[in-house]
Order: sequence, then C-alpha cells, then structure tokens
Amino acid sequence: MSFCEHCVKGVIHEGVPKGEDSAAQSASKSLLVDFPILTTGKWEKLGGVECYVATPAVEYPKDKAVLFLSDIFGAHFINAQLMADSFAENGFYTIIPDYLSGDPVPSHALSPGSDLDVNWVLTNWLPHHGADVTRPPLDTVVKVLRERGISDFGATGYCFGGRYVFDLAFENVIKVGVVAHPSHLKFPFDLEKYFSTSKAPLLINSCPVDFMFPPEAQAKADEIFGDGKFVPGYKRNIYEGCLHGFAVRGDMNDPKVKAGKEGAFKETVEWFNRYL
Repeated sequence: MSFCEHCVKGVIHEGVPKGEDSAAQSASKSLLVDFPILTTGKWEKLGGVECYVATPAVEYPKDKAVLFLSDIFGAHFINAQLMADSFAENGFYTIIPDYLSGDPVPSHALSPGSDLDVNWVLTNWLPHHGADVTRPPLDTVVKVLRERGISDFGATGYCFGGRYVFDLAFENVIKVGVVAHPSHLKFPFDLEKYFSTSKAPLLINSCPVDFMFPPEAQAKADEIFGDGKFVPGYKRNIYEGCLHGFAVRGDMNDPKVKAGKEGAFKETVEWFNRYL
C-alpha cells in the first residue's frame, strides 16, 4: 500500500458542521441539488465506534443509509462533516464511521510548511492503519445499522475510503457504490473482481492528475465496465483541472476545482437517487 504527495495536500474548507452548532443551519454553505432540507448532525457511538451522523430533519426512508468513507484525515475532518451534512440536506441519512479510531492524519498536515508529508504518513501512520485495524470498526457500524432496520446501504469513498467501497461491494454489503480518486486498488484485479462479484452500480469521479488512480487505470475501468457491459450500472466522470483529492479537499478558490468538487457531489447525489 502507498500514497502519493496529493494524498497529504488540500484545503480545509470553511463552514460549521451541524453537529457542532445548531445555529449552523445558516452558517455554512451547502451543496444542494434542488432545495435545502434542514438537518441535524451529532456524534454518536454505534457499537462503540464513534460516528458523525447527519440526519435529514424531514421524513426520509428509514431503511436506507449512506456510508461516507473518509480519507486519511478521518471522520473529524471538517470537510468530511460538511459534505455529510450536504448529503443529509439532500435527503440521505449519512454516517461517517471513525474507522481510524481517533487516530487520523492530523489536518494541520494540510497547512503550508507542515512536516507531515507523504513520507511521514507512509512511515509513521500507515503501518498502524491496515485493513486488520480499520475494517472491523466499519463492519461493526454496518451490523448496528442493520439491527436498527437499515437494509440498503450506499457508500461513497474518498481516497483511502475508496478501497472500502470496493471491499463492501465485493461482499454485496452495499447496494450502490461511488468512489472519488480511490487509492490502494490493484489494477486490473480489483476492477475485474468488482465486475464479476458485485451487483452494486458503480460511479467513479476521477481527474487527470492522479497517481493513485491514473489515466491507464481509468481507461481500464471503462474497458471493463463501459458500453453497458456492467449490467447493474456504470459511469465515470473526469474533472479537468483537478488533482487527486479534489472531491473532498480541493481548493474552492480555483474555479475548475470548485466545479469539479461540486460536480462530483451532484453526480453522487444523483447516483444515489437513481439506485439507492
């Protein structure tokens, strides 16, 4: 397993997650498809696993949930929480499981001059966050949600989280999958395995500059899934002018990156609306 330099780069977005301040309903700008749905956000332990839970404040399907599978900055990263709030505002009960168990890469790694670069992540962080450590909390959360009546899961994974969208899809735990600039996939093995084992429609939000999911892997995905070959459903978007990480920590002052981030979010919402 490896990372690229852009895995530890990006911008911390402005806003106040709903789980921190009830007055934040009007304090942060949300990504909305049609109209706003007021939400509530809170921290909740599911089977002992801390989760950020964003709930639509109007009636919503109680048997459906979106799993927001975060990058290496984890469930406490404000960008992830703001996006979970936005999914809830579009009508989806959304959970960010803290499968990093309170030990993410600190968000100050994104600050200029930080010494927490990709080498630090590979040497000091990654060895303690393999699948043997990070997958069990995710499974626990899914089990608890099933016990609470959730039968249909959508999953959207970013970078590190993209690996788990594939793993959950292999086991048909999820009904629909979305990945944005996924990392830690094996090409073409994981693409072929998804095609042969999963029934979950797959949306990929990609970009031209991405060491972890490079153009050749993107082309291979189109070859395997495209032209109607993957019957459950497949679509890949590419956002020009964007780098790995754009969909969750892109620079919103860059018009192309802003368009890419918001476009990827809108496409994800529409994918869930269609298939979840």
